[in-house]
Parts: sequence; C-alpha cells; structure tokens
Amino acid sequence: MLDFSSKPIIAMLHLRGSSDEDMLSRMIKETEIYYRNGVDAVLVENYFGSIGNCEQALKYLNENMPDKLYGVNILGDYKKAFELAEKYNADFVQIDSVCGHLDPMRDSVYAKELISLMKNRKYQVLGGLRFKYQPVRSCRTLEEDAALAEMRCDAVVTTGEGTGMDCPTGKLSEFRRVLGEFPLIAGAGVTADNVCEKLQFADGVIIGSWLKEWHRDYGDVCEEYVKAFMEKVEVYRKNMQ
Repeated sequence: MLDFSSKPIIAMLHLRGSSDEDMLSRMIKETEIYYRNGVDAVLVENYFGSIGNCEQALKYLNENMPDKLYGVNILGDYKKAFELAEKYNADFVQIDSVCGHLDPMRDSVYAKELISLMKNRKYQVLGGLRFKYQPVRSCRTLEEDAALAEMRCDAVVTTGEGTGMDCPTGKLSEFRRVLGEFPLIAGAGVTADNVCEKLQFADGVIIGSWLKEWHRDYGDVCEEYVKAFMEKVEVYRKNMQ
C-alpha cells in the first residue's frame, strides 16, 4: 500500500513496443531502472499498449516483483482496471475521474457502480478530479465534487491541461485547501525542477514524460533523469524530518 505520509513517487509504464515481446522487454528494463533508483511504485497503463499488454506486465510484476508496489490504470475501462488489480495483486488502481466529469443523472449511476467495485478490495484507489482531458459537467463546485471524491477513492489525483504539462502550483494549493488532510497526488507535469514545490502541497506525484529521453512520452526511460529526479526527492524528504 502507498504510504502518503512519505510522499510516494509513482512512475509510469506506458508500454511502448513494436511487439508484445518488445513491450515486455522494455517494461522490465524500465521497471528495474525505476526501482533501482528509489522510485516507490510503478503504474501500468495502456497508453501505447493494449489491455492485453497491461495484463502481461501485471503478471510479470506479480510473479517476479511481488515485494514491490505497483498499480494499474486502464484508460477507458475502469472496471477492467479493478478486475486486473484483483487478479494480479496490484497495490492500487488509478481512475482518471471519479467525480465531476458526468452530468448529475449519469454520475449517480457511476457512483453506485464505483462504490460497488470498491467493496472488499485489498488495493487503494487513486481518483482523478479536474483531471487532464476530462470534462466538467457536474454543475457542482470544486468543494462539492471534492467531498464526493473523498467517498470514491483513497487519494485525489489532479493535473494540468495535458500529458507532460505543468499542474499549476496554485491549483494544488487550492485542492489542498479544499481537501484538508485527505491525500492529494500531482498527476502530471512534474519535473526535477518543480517536484519540491509540488510536494509542498501534494502527498505524492505520478511522473512519466520527464523521466524519458527528450522528456517526452514516446522516449525511452533515461536512468540519468530518474536518478536526478529522485535525488531531489530525497533531499526534500530529509528536510521533512
């Protein structure tokens, strides 16, 4: 389980590859780089790959790295994410939006489904609120949506406007005020230059693009970038004590 008091760093596994075999090989290499340099957890996502690739990656992690923290996000199919998390002993599920993206009538149905899926689970749920590429259709204030989100997840995740784009510190500050002590995750746009600033308000970060060649989502994970990033995080954590 993620310990939000320690400001966990969650690194993305985007599952790029020219074949299933290439994808798995890349995923293993990236995972080893992340864990070797102190990243707390990895997040498997069908960003480039398929749902089948996600299952392949989770199966590998479950069989070969059961002592490590890992989670899953299935874009466009949150029910499948819950299913795979249960099947492969994932520590957490990320959902891009748990509240705010639907009109009130559809939201009530969604909430019932989500809460039903969350019963008897062994993993945490990281739930998006005002998340990249997600519409706001609830006709509710941030405060109202945040109160509902707290009942639908174990930590709220928010972002800036898009992949690799900054999550404004002002937005994190506003969310911190609204959420109080409830865990808050910065879900995109975090870099070695701004991570300490973001961690002043966030209880952890999800990072992907900045750790790759050219700091772009399609690049290969660069160990030099991972090391530099985690060095900044470790300095911040020491200063917390």
